[in-house]
Amino acid sequence: MKKQEIKKLSKDEILKNIDKLKKDLFNFRFQKVNSQVTNPSKIGETKKTIARLKTLLRGKINA
Repeated sequence: MKKQEIKKLSKDEILKNIDKLKKDLFNFRFQKVNSQVTNPSKIGETKKTIARLKTLLRGKINA
């Protein structure tokens, strides 16, 4: 997700996206162990997106 797309999301949408991405990350870990990862860079990208969403969520909660 791009920064512009993330900024437009509401709190509920951010929480839903975080849950979805955490599930994806969980599945990536299993794929990595089984050597089935097709795109290893997706793991890092997913972690960064989760961090971006959490940062924005923290800002919206405090604002």
